[in-house]
Amino acid sequence: MVRVIAGAAKGRHLKVPRNWPGRPTGDRIKEALFNILGQEVSGSRFLDLYAGTGNVGIEAISRGATQVYFVEQDRRAVRTIYDNLYSLSLVSSACVIKQNVFTALKLLSNRNDRFNLIFLDPPYENCLELPTIEMISEYGLLVPGGVIIAESSKREVLPSRVSNLMLGRQERYGDTLLTFYSSLD
Repeated sequence: MVRVIAGAAKGRHLKVPRNWPGRPTGDRIKEALFNILGQEVSGSRFLDLYAGTGNVGIEAISRGATQVYFVEQDRRAVRTIYDNLYSLSLVSSACVIKQNVFTALKLLSNRNDRFNLIFLDPPYENCLELPTIEMISEYGLLVPGGVIIAESSKREVLPSRVSNLMLGRQERYGDTLLTFYSSLD
């Protein structure tokens, strides 16, 4: 069972497609993530990459993010993001992009979109974290002082620096690793 932990939609349950192969971010990890981010979420523009059911982005809206963009290519997951947003009356704060993440990043760059917080949670063991972070940096999608958070397997080794981004913190929760990068600009 996936639920919203805090904020305006606290305690509300989120749908997950039946027999869906994805892995929604668990409550323990999600709570730790948002405790670390603290007040940075309120008023932010938040980008949720590999969004799955929208679990993390919806938590961001519930905690006061002004605008959340969800990027997901799986048709069933996109339908579930919409269902969850409508059931919680959070549609006005959301933009859902049904695209491959790399195509969507280019689209967002072409539109000059910039974000305070960018969360990515690609399928584990597919080695998509580093190329995604590199593309975010290359396209300049993070505002100065913004933060990128990568959720990955604890076995995924990420560098201490990616272009203009510096690894600031890593936290391990069982098999999951949260890695935080900040812009040096």
